[in-house]
Amino acid sequence: MAGGGGGGKEENAMQYPPTWVVAVVYTVIVAVSFAVERFLHYGGEFLKDKKKMPLFEALQKIKEELMVLGFISLLLTVSEDRIIKICVSPDLINKMLPCWMKRDQSNTSHISGTARRLLAGGSASDAKAGYCALKKKVPLISLEAIHDLHIFIFVLAIVHVIYCVLTGFFGKLKIRQWKPWEDSNATTKKNNKTEKGLNMSSWQKDSVLIGWLLSFFKQFYDSVNKSDYLTLRKGFIRTHDANPNFDFHKYMIVAMEDDFKQVVGISWYLWIYVVIFFLLNVNGWYTYFWIGFIPFFLLLAVGTKLEHVIIQLTDDIESSKSSDDHYFWFKQPRYVLFLIHFILFQNSFEIAFFFWIWLKVTYTIDSCVMGRVSYIIVRLVIGVFIQVLCSYSTLPLYALVTQHRGDHFKKEIFDELNEKASGP
Repeated sequence: MAGGGGGGKEENAMQYPPTWVVAVVYTVIVAVSFAVERFLHYGGEFLKDKKKMPLFEALQKIKEELMVLGFISLLLTVSEDRIIKICVSPDLINKMLPCWMKRDQSNTSHISGTARRLLAGGSASDAKAGYCALKKKVPLISLEAIHDLHIFIFVLAIVHVIYCVLTGFFGKLKIRQWKPWEDSNATTKKNNKTEKGLNMSSWQKDSVLIGWLLSFFKQFYDSVNKSDYLTLRKGFIRTHDANPNFDFHKYMIVAMEDDFKQVVGISWYLWIYVVIFFLLNVNGWYTYFWIGFIPFFLLLAVGTKLEHVIIQLTDDIESSKSSDDHYFWFKQPRYVLFLIHFILFQNSFEIAFFFWIWLKVTYTIDSCVMGRVSYIIVRLVIGVFIQVLCSYSTLPLYALVTQHRGDHFKKEIFDELNEKASGP
Protein backbone atom coordinates (compact mmCIF):
# COMPACT_ATOMS: atom_id res chain seq x y z
CA MET A 1 0.00 0.00 0.00
CA ALA A 2 2.71 2.43 1.04
CA GLY A 3 5.09 1.67 -1.81
CA GLY A 4 8.69 2.93 -1.81
CA GLY A 5 9.66 5.71 0.57
CA GLY A 6 11.40 7.68 -2.19
CA GLY A 7 8.25 7.60 -4.31
CA GLY A 8 6.25 9.22 -1.53
CA LYS A 9 8.73 12.08 -1.22
CA GLU A 10 8.71 12.68 -4.96
CA GLU A 11 4.91 12.75 -4.96
CA ASN A 12 4.87 15.29 -2.13
CA ALA A 13 7.47 17.43 -3.95
CA MET A 14 5.28 17.50 -7.03
CA GLN A 15 2.16 18.34 -5.01
CA TYR A 16 3.88 20.87 -2.71
CA PRO A 17 6.71 22.70 -4.53
CA PRO A 18 9.52 24.42 -2.58
CA THR A 19 8.83 27.90 -1.25
CA TRP A 20 11.45 29.47 -3.51
CA VAL A 21 9.66 28.09 -6.58
CA VAL A 22 6.36 29.57 -5.41
CA ALA A 23 8.03 32.92 -4.71
CA VAL A 24 9.74 33.08 -8.13
CA VAL A 25 6.60 32.16 -10.08
CA TYR A 26 4.50 34.59 -8.05
CA THR A 27 7.02 37.40 -8.60
CA VAL A 28 7.13 36.89 -12.37
CA ILE A 29 3.34 36.80 -12.71
CA VAL A 30 2.85 39.91 -10.55
CA ALA A 31 5.64 41.78 -12.36
CA VAL A 32 4.22 41.05 -15.81
CA SER A 33 0.68 41.93 -14.73
CA PHE A 34 1.82 45.17 -13.12
CA ALA A 35 3.86 46.11 -16.22
CA VAL A 36 0.85 45.60 -18.50
CA GLU A 37 -1.37 47.65 -16.18
CA ARG A 38 1.15 50.51 -16.08
CA PHE A 39 1.56 50.39 -19.85
CA LEU A 40 -2.19 50.76 -20.36
CA HIS A 41 -2.36 53.52 -17.74
CA TYR A 42 0.43 55.63 -19.24
CA GLY A 43 -0.99 54.96 -22.71
CA GLY A 44 -4.27 56.44 -21.56
CA GLU A 45 -2.53 59.47 -20.04
CA PHE A 46 -0.65 60.02 -23.29
CA LEU A 47 -3.87 59.94 -25.31
CA LYS A 48 -5.54 62.42 -22.94
CA ASP A 49 -2.57 64.78 -23.17
CA LYS A 50 -2.80 64.63 -26.97
CA LYS A 51 -6.56 65.23 -26.72
CA LYS A 52 -7.28 61.93 -28.46
CA MET A 53 -10.46 61.32 -26.49
CA PRO A 54 -12.04 58.78 -28.88
CA LEU A 55 -8.87 56.68 -28.73
CA PHE A 56 -8.73 57.10 -24.96
CA GLU A 57 -12.32 55.84 -24.71
CA ALA A 58 -11.40 52.93 -27.00
CA LEU A 59 -8.50 52.06 -24.67
CA GLN A 60 -10.87 52.16 -21.71
CA LYS A 61 -13.17 49.75 -23.53
CA ILE A 62 -10.27 47.37 -24.14
CA LYS A 63 -9.37 47.53 -20.45
CA GLU A 64 -12.98 46.76 -19.55
CA GLU A 65 -13.01 43.75 -21.86
CA LEU A 66 -9.76 42.47 -20.36
CA MET A 67 -11.28 42.87 -16.90
CA VAL A 68 -14.36 40.89 -17.96
CA LEU A 69 -12.19 38.12 -19.41
CA GLY A 70 -10.09 38.08 -16.25
CA PHE A 71 -13.20 37.86 -14.09
CA ILE A 72 -14.51 34.95 -16.17
CA SER A 73 -11.19 33.15 -15.68
CA LEU A 74 -11.25 33.87 -11.94
CA LEU A 75 -14.84 32.65 -11.68
CA LEU A 76 -13.86 29.39 -13.36
CA THR A 77 -10.93 28.97 -10.95
CA VAL A 78 -12.83 29.52 -7.71
CA SER A 79 -15.83 27.44 -8.78
CA GLU A 80 -14.11 24.53 -10.51
CA ASP A 81 -14.43 22.24 -7.46
CA ARG A 82 -18.18 22.80 -7.42
CA ILE A 83 -18.53 22.54 -11.19
CA ILE A 84 -16.88 19.13 -11.46
CA LYS A 85 -19.16 17.82 -8.71
CA ILE A 86 -22.17 18.39 -10.94
CA CYS A 87 -22.85 14.82 -12.05
CA VAL A 88 -24.90 13.74 -15.05
CA SER A 89 -25.74 10.52 -16.83
CA PRO A 90 -23.08 9.18 -19.27
CA ASP A 91 -25.76 8.97 -21.97
CA LEU A 92 -26.31 12.72 -21.75
CA ILE A 93 -22.60 13.45 -22.11
CA ASN A 94 -22.41 11.33 -25.28
CA LYS A 95 -24.71 13.68 -27.19
CA MET A 96 -23.27 16.33 -29.59
CA LEU A 97 -19.66 15.39 -28.97
CA PRO A 98 -16.89 17.54 -30.42
CA CYS A 99 -14.68 15.64 -32.79
CA TRP A 100 -11.75 15.25 -30.37
CA MET A 101 -13.84 12.92 -28.16
CA LYS A 102 -13.96 9.23 -28.97
CA ARG A 103 -17.48 7.94 -29.29
CA ASP A 104 -16.40 4.35 -28.63
CA GLN A 105 -14.92 5.25 -25.25
CA SER A 106 -16.32 3.03 -22.52
CA ASN A 107 -17.72 5.23 -19.80
CA THR A 108 -18.43 2.27 -17.57
CA SER A 109 -14.80 1.14 -17.41
CA HIS A 110 -13.70 4.74 -16.87
CA ILE A 111 -16.09 5.12 -13.95
CA SER A 112 -15.15 1.84 -12.30
CA GLY A 113 -11.43 2.46 -12.79
CA THR A 114 -11.65 5.89 -11.18
CA ALA A 115 -13.65 4.49 -8.29
CA ARG A 116 -11.03 1.77 -7.67
CA ARG A 117 -8.23 4.37 -7.60
CA LEU A 118 -10.27 6.45 -5.17
CA LEU A 119 -10.87 3.51 -2.79
CA ALA A 120 -7.17 2.60 -3.02
CA GLY A 121 -6.17 6.02 -1.77
CA GLY A 122 -5.59 8.01 -4.96
CA SER A 123 -4.52 11.62 -5.37
CA ALA A 124 -6.67 14.70 -4.80
CA SER A 125 -7.43 15.01 -8.52
CA ASP A 126 -8.56 11.38 -8.60
CA ALA A 127 -10.78 12.06 -5.60
CA LYS A 128 -12.44 14.95 -7.43
CA ALA A 129 -13.05 12.82 -10.51
CA GLY A 130 -14.20 9.89 -8.35
CA TYR A 131 -16.98 11.91 -6.73
CA CYS A 132 -19.24 11.28 -9.71
CA ALA A 133 -17.73 7.87 -10.44
CA LEU A 134 -18.94 6.53 -7.11
CA LYS A 135 -22.44 7.51 -8.22
CA LYS A 136 -21.86 5.77 -11.55
CA LYS A 137 -22.16 9.11 -13.31
CA VAL A 138 -19.73 11.49 -14.98
CA PRO A 139 -18.84 15.16 -14.27
CA LEU A 140 -20.68 17.77 -16.31
CA ILE A 141 -17.26 19.09 -17.34
CA SER A 142 -13.78 17.77 -16.56
CA LEU A 143 -10.90 19.62 -14.93
CA GLU A 144 -8.99 19.39 -18.21
CA ALA A 145 -11.83 21.08 -20.09
CA ILE A 146 -11.94 23.89 -17.49
CA HIS A 147 -8.20 24.41 -17.87
CA ASP A 148 -8.68 24.48 -21.65
CA LEU A 149 -11.23 27.28 -21.19
CA HIS A 150 -8.65 29.20 -19.17
CA ILE A 151 -6.21 28.93 -22.06
CA PHE A 152 -8.85 29.97 -24.58
CA ILE A 153 -9.80 33.07 -22.56
CA PHE A 154 -6.14 34.09 -22.39
CA VAL A 155 -5.62 33.56 -26.13
CA LEU A 156 -8.84 35.42 -26.98
CA ALA A 157 -7.73 38.39 -24.86
CA ILE A 158 -4.32 38.57 -26.56
CA VAL A 159 -5.71 38.21 -30.10
CA HIS A 160 -8.50 40.71 -29.41
CA VAL A 161 -6.02 43.37 -28.25
CA ILE A 162 -3.74 42.75 -31.26
CA TYR A 163 -6.68 42.99 -33.65
CA CYS A 164 -7.82 46.25 -32.08
CA VAL A 165 -4.34 47.72 -32.55
CA LEU A 166 -4.18 46.54 -36.17
CA THR A 167 -7.65 47.91 -36.91
CA GLY A 168 -6.74 51.36 -35.63
CA PHE A 169 -3.36 51.31 -37.37
CA PHE A 170 -4.67 50.34 -40.81
CA GLY A 171 -7.58 52.76 -40.57
CA LYS A 172 -5.38 55.76 -39.77
CA LEU A 173 -2.86 54.64 -42.40
CA LYS A 174 -5.59 54.82 -45.03
CA ILE A 175 -6.80 58.26 -43.94
CA ARG A 176 -3.26 59.66 -43.96
CA GLN A 177 -3.17 58.93 -47.68
CA TRP A 178 -5.95 61.50 -48.11
CA LYS A 179 -3.84 64.33 -46.67
CA PRO A 180 -2.13 65.31 -49.97
CA TRP A 181 -5.57 65.69 -51.56
CA GLU A 182 -6.54 68.08 -48.78
CA ASP A 183 -3.45 70.18 -49.50
CA SER A 184 -3.90 70.16 -53.26
CA ASN A 185 -4.93 73.28 -55.09
CA ALA A 186 -8.63 73.63 -55.88
CA THR A 187 -7.82 74.17 -59.54
CA THR A 188 -6.33 70.69 -59.85
CA LYS A 189 -9.48 68.84 -58.78
CA LYS A 190 -10.70 68.09 -62.30
CA ASN A 191 -8.14 65.54 -63.41
CA ASN A 192 -8.39 62.02 -64.78
CA LYS A 193 -9.66 60.59 -61.53
CA THR A 194 -12.41 63.16 -61.40
CA GLU A 195 -13.57 62.25 -64.88
CA LYS A 196 -13.44 58.59 -63.93
CA GLY A 197 -15.67 59.20 -60.93
CA LEU A 198 -18.19 61.10 -62.99
CA ASN A 199 -18.23 58.36 -65.60
CA MET A 200 -18.93 55.77 -62.94
CA SER A 201 -21.85 57.87 -61.72
CA SER A 202 -23.27 58.12 -65.24
CA TRP A 203 -22.88 54.38 -65.75
CA GLN A 204 -24.81 53.80 -62.57
CA LYS A 205 -27.67 55.90 -63.91
CA ASP A 206 -27.69 53.96 -67.17
CA SER A 207 -27.71 50.53 -65.52
CA VAL A 208 -28.41 49.53 -61.91
CA LEU A 209 -26.55 46.25 -62.42
CA ILE A 210 -23.42 47.96 -63.75
CA GLY A 211 -23.57 50.42 -60.86
CA TRP A 212 -23.58 47.63 -58.30
CA LEU A 213 -20.83 45.73 -60.12
CA LEU A 214 -18.67 48.85 -60.16
CA SER A 215 -19.34 49.30 -56.46
CA PHE A 216 -18.34 45.70 -55.75
CA PHE A 217 -14.97 45.87 -57.51
CA LYS A 218 -14.18 49.42 -56.44
CA GLN A 219 -13.76 48.39 -52.80
CA PHE A 220 -10.69 46.32 -53.70
CA TYR A 221 -8.57 48.72 -55.74
CA ASP A 222 -9.88 52.30 -55.44
CA SER A 223 -12.27 52.50 -52.51
CA VAL A 224 -11.80 56.27 -52.13
CA ASN A 225 -10.14 58.27 -54.90
CA LYS A 226 -9.23 61.93 -55.06
CA SER A 227 -12.45 62.87 -56.80
CA ASP A 228 -14.58 61.13 -54.17
CA TYR A 229 -12.73 62.75 -51.30
CA LEU A 230 -12.73 66.31 -52.63
CA THR A 231 -16.38 66.09 -53.71
CA LEU A 232 -17.47 64.86 -50.28
CA ARG A 233 -15.34 67.57 -48.67
CA LYS A 234 -17.12 70.17 -50.77
CA GLY A 235 -20.51 68.80 -49.82
CA PHE A 236 -19.56 68.71 -46.13
CA ILE A 237 -18.43 72.36 -46.14
CA ARG A 238 -21.59 73.41 -47.99
CA THR A 239 -23.92 71.43 -45.72
CA HIS A 240 -22.43 72.78 -42.48
CA ASP A 241 -21.56 76.22 -43.79
CA ALA A 242 -17.91 75.69 -42.86
CA ASN A 243 -14.94 77.90 -43.64
CA PRO A 244 -13.39 77.01 -47.04
CA ASN A 245 -10.08 76.42 -45.24
CA PHE A 246 -11.68 73.91 -42.88
CA ASP A 247 -9.29 71.02 -42.01
CA PHE A 248 -11.54 68.24 -43.27
CA HIS A 249 -8.71 65.68 -43.08
CA LYS A 250 -8.19 66.19 -39.35
CA TYR A 251 -11.93 66.01 -38.84
CA MET A 252 -11.98 62.66 -40.67
CA ILE A 253 -9.27 61.30 -38.37
CA VAL A 254 -11.40 62.14 -35.34
CA ALA A 255 -14.49 60.66 -37.03
CA MET A 256 -12.68 57.39 -37.76
CA GLU A 257 -11.32 57.24 -34.21
CA ASP A 258 -14.86 57.64 -32.88
CA ASP A 259 -16.09 54.78 -35.08
CA PHE A 260 -13.08 52.72 -34.00
CA LYS A 261 -14.20 53.22 -30.41
CA GLN A 262 -17.50 51.56 -31.29
CA VAL A 263 -16.00 48.42 -32.85
CA VAL A 264 -13.36 47.43 -30.27
CA GLY A 265 -15.67 46.19 -27.53
CA ILE A 266 -17.12 42.70 -27.02
CA SER A 267 -20.85 43.26 -26.57
CA TRP A 268 -23.27 40.77 -25.02
CA TYR A 269 -24.62 39.65 -28.39
CA LEU A 270 -21.08 38.76 -29.48
CA TRP A 271 -20.74 36.48 -26.45
CA ILE A 272 -23.95 34.80 -27.57
CA TYR A 273 -22.26 34.19 -30.91
CA VAL A 274 -19.32 32.53 -29.10
CA VAL A 275 -21.72 30.23 -27.26
CA ILE A 276 -23.49 29.31 -30.50
CA PHE A 277 -20.15 28.55 -32.16
CA PHE A 278 -19.12 26.12 -29.40
CA LEU A 279 -22.58 24.56 -29.44
CA LEU A 280 -22.41 23.88 -33.20
CA ASN A 281 -18.79 22.68 -33.21
CA VAL A 282 -19.97 19.08 -33.43
CA ASN A 283 -18.04 16.15 -34.84
CA GLY A 284 -18.39 16.01 -38.63
CA TRP A 285 -19.99 19.43 -39.06
CA TYR A 286 -16.70 21.30 -39.80
CA THR A 287 -18.16 24.38 -38.14
CA TYR A 288 -14.79 26.10 -37.92
CA PHE A 289 -14.46 26.03 -41.71
CA TRP A 290 -17.88 27.10 -42.99
CA ILE A 291 -18.70 29.63 -40.27
CA GLY A 292 -15.66 31.63 -41.37
CA PHE A 293 -17.44 32.53 -44.59
CA ILE A 294 -20.11 34.50 -42.72
CA PRO A 295 -17.91 37.58 -42.06
CA PHE A 296 -16.36 37.20 -45.51
CA PHE A 297 -19.66 37.58 -47.36
CA LEU A 298 -20.90 40.21 -44.90
CA LEU A 299 -17.77 42.27 -45.53
CA LEU A 300 -18.23 42.09 -49.29
CA ALA A 301 -21.88 43.16 -48.90
CA VAL A 302 -21.02 46.06 -46.58
CA GLY A 303 -18.15 47.23 -48.78
CA THR A 304 -20.31 47.12 -51.90
CA LYS A 305 -23.09 49.04 -50.16
CA LEU A 306 -20.72 51.78 -48.96
CA GLU A 307 -19.18 52.15 -52.42
CA HIS A 308 -22.68 52.42 -53.86
CA VAL A 309 -23.52 55.09 -51.28
CA ILE A 310 -20.40 57.13 -52.07
CA ILE A 311 -21.27 57.14 -55.78
CA GLN A 312 -24.78 58.37 -54.98
CA LEU A 313 -23.50 61.01 -52.56
CA THR A 314 -20.95 62.42 -54.98
CA ASP A 315 -23.61 62.58 -57.70
CA ASP A 316 -25.95 64.46 -55.36
CA ILE A 317 -23.25 66.92 -54.38
CA GLU A 318 -22.25 67.56 -57.99
CA SER A 319 -25.94 68.14 -58.78
CA SER A 320 -26.28 70.52 -55.77
CA LYS A 321 -28.75 68.20 -54.10
CA SER A 322 -28.93 67.64 -50.34
CA SER A 323 -27.33 64.44 -49.05
CA ASP A 324 -29.07 62.34 -46.44
CA ASP A 325 -29.04 58.94 -44.73
CA HIS A 326 -31.75 57.43 -46.92
CA TYR A 327 -29.13 55.64 -49.05
CA PHE A 328 -28.28 53.30 -46.14
CA TRP A 329 -30.13 50.15 -45.12
CA PHE A 330 -33.31 51.13 -43.25
CA LYS A 331 -31.98 54.73 -43.40
CA GLN A 332 -29.71 53.90 -40.47
CA PRO A 333 -25.91 54.08 -40.98
CA ARG A 334 -25.39 52.57 -37.51
CA TYR A 335 -26.55 49.18 -38.81
CA VAL A 336 -23.55 49.19 -41.12
CA LEU A 337 -21.25 49.97 -38.17
CA PHE A 338 -22.86 47.10 -36.25
CA LEU A 339 -22.00 44.72 -39.08
CA ILE A 340 -18.40 46.02 -39.19
CA HIS A 341 -18.19 45.43 -35.44
CA PHE A 342 -19.46 41.87 -35.83
CA ILE A 343 -17.12 41.15 -38.75
CA LEU A 344 -14.01 42.30 -36.89
CA PHE A 345 -14.89 40.41 -33.70
CA GLN A 346 -15.87 37.22 -35.48
CA ASN A 347 -12.65 37.26 -37.43
CA SER A 348 -10.52 37.80 -34.30
CA PHE A 349 -12.44 35.03 -32.54
CA GLU A 350 -11.78 32.61 -35.40
CA ILE A 351 -8.05 33.37 -35.34
CA ALA A 352 -8.00 33.03 -31.53
CA PHE A 353 -9.69 29.64 -31.84
CA PHE A 354 -7.03 28.56 -34.35
CA PHE A 355 -4.15 29.53 -32.02
CA TRP A 356 -5.92 27.88 -29.10
CA ILE A 357 -6.03 24.57 -30.96
CA TRP A 358 -2.43 25.08 -32.11
CA LEU A 359 -1.18 25.61 -28.53
CA LYS A 360 -2.99 22.59 -27.15
CA VAL A 361 -1.18 19.29 -26.78
CA THR A 362 -4.37 17.22 -26.93
CA TYR A 363 -5.19 18.11 -30.54
CA THR A 364 -3.15 18.66 -33.65
CA ILE A 365 -3.54 21.16 -36.45
CA ASP A 366 -4.64 18.49 -38.91
CA SER A 367 -7.11 16.92 -36.48
CA CYS A 368 -10.85 16.82 -36.98
CA VAL A 369 -11.17 20.09 -35.05
CA MET A 370 -9.84 21.96 -38.07
CA GLY A 371 -10.88 19.47 -40.71
CA ARG A 372 -8.20 19.26 -43.37
CA VAL A 373 -4.95 21.16 -43.73
CA SER A 374 -6.35 22.83 -46.84
CA TYR A 375 -9.24 24.11 -44.72
CA ILE A 376 -6.75 25.73 -42.35
CA ILE A 377 -4.93 27.50 -45.18
CA VAL A 378 -8.19 28.80 -46.64
CA ARG A 379 -9.37 30.05 -43.23
CA LEU A 380 -6.10 31.85 -42.48
CA VAL A 381 -6.04 33.52 -45.91
CA ILE A 382 -9.66 34.63 -45.46
CA GLY A 383 -8.88 35.90 -41.96
CA VAL A 384 -5.98 38.06 -43.13
CA PHE A 385 -8.03 39.32 -46.09
CA ILE A 386 -10.95 40.30 -43.85
CA GLN A 387 -8.75 42.10 -41.35
CA VAL A 388 -6.85 44.15 -43.95
CA LEU A 389 -9.85 45.01 -46.14
CA CYS A 390 -12.20 45.85 -43.27
CA SER A 391 -9.76 48.03 -41.29
CA TYR A 392 -7.91 49.58 -44.26
CA SER A 393 -10.84 50.16 -46.61
CA THR A 394 -14.30 49.57 -45.15
CA LEU A 395 -14.00 51.38 -41.79
CA PRO A 396 -12.43 54.59 -43.23
CA LEU A 397 -14.97 54.54 -46.05
CA TYR A 398 -17.79 54.31 -43.52
CA ALA A 399 -16.36 57.28 -41.58
CA LEU A 400 -16.19 59.33 -44.79
CA VAL A 401 -19.74 58.79 -46.05
CA THR A 402 -21.56 59.25 -42.72
CA GLN A 403 -20.42 62.76 -41.75
CA HIS A 404 -22.89 64.92 -43.66
CA ARG A 405 -25.91 64.57 -41.44
CA GLY A 406 -27.29 62.69 -38.46
CA ASP A 407 -25.75 61.52 -35.21
CA HIS A 408 -22.33 60.93 -36.75
CA PHE A 409 -21.65 64.64 -37.11
CA LYS A 410 -19.06 65.71 -34.49
CA LYS A 411 -20.26 69.21 -33.65
CA GLU A 412 -17.68 70.00 -30.95
CA ILE A 413 -14.76 68.95 -33.14
CA PHE A 414 -16.27 70.77 -36.10
CA ASP A 415 -16.67 74.02 -34.13
CA GLU A 416 -13.08 73.84 -32.90
CA LEU A 417 -11.58 73.19 -36.34
CA ASN A 418 -13.86 75.71 -38.04
CA GLU A 419 -12.80 78.38 -35.54
CA LYS A 420 -9.15 77.66 -36.25
CA ALA A 421 -9.79 77.89 -40.00
CA SER A 422 -11.44 81.28 -39.49
CA GLY A 423 -8.53 82.61 -37.45
CA PRO A 424 -5.74 84.90 -38.71
